[in-house]
Amino acid sequence: MKEALLYEKLQDNKVRCLLCAHLCLIGEGRKGLCRVRENRDGTLYTLVYGRTISRHVDPVEKKPLFHFHPGSSAYSIATPGCNFRCRWCQNWEISQMPREKHLISGEEATPEQLVAAAQEEGCRSIAYTYTEPTVFFEYAYETACLAHDAGLANIYVTNGYMTPEMLGMIRPCLDAANVDLKAFRDQTYRKYVGARLQPVLDTLKRMKTLGIWLEVTTLVIPGVNDEQSELHDAADFIVRELGADTPWHISRFFPHYKMKEVPPTPMATLRQAEQIGLAAGLRYVYVGNVRDAANTVCPECSHLLIQRFDVAVVENRLDPDGRCPVCGAAVPGVGMTDGGVVGDSFDGKQSPGTGRS
Repeated sequence: MKEALLYEKLQDNKVRCLLCAHLCLIGEGRKGLCRVRENRDGTLYTLVYGRTISRHVDPVEKKPLFHFHPGSSAYSIATPGCNFRCRWCQNWEISQMPREKHLISGEEATPEQLVAAAQEEGCRSIAYTYTEPTVFFEYAYETACLAHDAGLANIYVTNGYMTPEMLGMIRPCLDAANVDLKAFRDQTYRKYVGARLQPVLDTLKRMKTLGIWLEVTTLVIPGVNDEQSELHDAADFIVRELGADTPWHISRFFPHYKMKEVPPTPMATLRQAEQIGLAAGLRYVYVGNVRDAANTVCPECSHLLIQRFDVAVVENRLDPDGRCPVCGAAVPGVGMTDGGVVGDSFDGKQSPGTGRS
């Protein structure tokens, strides 16, 4: 155990957690909604510090981040726990472990060991992913600070439900984030996730203001968030509040967890969502969970710039300045030509416990 950051002590040994937008009021001997932060005698403790439940080397495209050192590797880590309870969670065995199994498992690893391992594996970054990094903030924060000092980038793959205080604290060491915009209707968040939409929108805008490289993912689920009007509203928000150059990943749903009766997203729905995004003014819309649909194309002249197969970069045709070699248009992103090509080294196999949640 380790004393938590970002909480306040109240009367009667109660505490107020200030880590995520749930702002849990936690009585003595109780846990927050994430089930990994516990009040003991009026002091809030994190129960997952140093407990890595999953560690893998992934292509950064798997996060997914397509405009952040494309072709590079990310040392990806997670602990058990989440502050959401998405009915379609791909990583429910570890994200919901504390809630459903009343268990917190994991291999002990110090932040120093994680940074050393990332360097040994030749990774360009460390990604805090698979579950929700907000709930293992103390662990991620200390690791990120060490990684930053060692010249590694830091990535959050997140549901975006953190407080401004948490985001402000990690901002000096946080380089990029992919935020799940799970729906664009508050009632959907309440029904399927156990949260609210507005805090996620606030986080997205705040990340943009803070200069964190930002990409957005929406898992399109039949009958849940696939209405054209809702997809249009989401695309319009991204263009208006985050900018037309913000990559939007439209991912295909497959039956999982508590939604095994829902069929996979039809390809026609994904193509329609892609067109909605482009019509709204987005310049980079990617169809995810589809092997042959993830190329980066110049929005000015339609020249193929980065060719991918699944999550592997096959060829990067950008010039050394990160521009289209045909028309000279600049392609927004970070390290667009210094990531390398992983097509020869990455075998494309899915690591256990590495789906998005």
